[in-house]
Amino acid sequence: MQAAGSEGGGAHAAATYRGLRSRRPVSTLGEINVTPLVDVVLVLLLVFMVTAPMMSRGIDVSLPVANQPQTESETRIIVSINAQERIFVEDRPINLQLLEDTVRGMMEGRVHKVVYLRADETLRYGRVIAVVDKLKNAGVDQIGFAYSLPEEKARR
Repeated sequence: MQAAGSEGGGAHAAATYRGLRSRRPVSTLGEINVTPLVDVVLVLLLVFMVTAPMMSRGIDVSLPVANQPQTESETRIIVSINAQERIFVEDRPINLQLLEDTVRGMMEGRVHKVVYLRADETLRYGRVIAVVDKLKNAGVDQIGFAYSLPEEKARR
């Protein structure tokens, strides 16, 4: 003897049981959602872009006026030695003995004691060193050696 309704109920119960059993278990994924991270990074980028120009402005200060006259910009002193070993200061020929005194006079009152030396590539090494020694004795702090680039030389 079966109880009333057990026949229909049994089939329904079996179907329900099968439905529960066929469901896959819910698995948690180990991935990080990067969308909020990207949002935060973009907001920080925007904040830095807006505040960066403000950081370089500095503080407004009213500077005092100096009573000293404005100094003239110093012109370059150029010493040249041609292939015939002749020495020139600012395109004026000069001998080695007078070079030291002439350059010393030109250096008076200068803040930057710099001379630019242009020497022909065919000169003897000793001649160039003799001129450098005279320039150092005249009080020159720095000597800049002029040169030409390969493409400039090809144009000549």
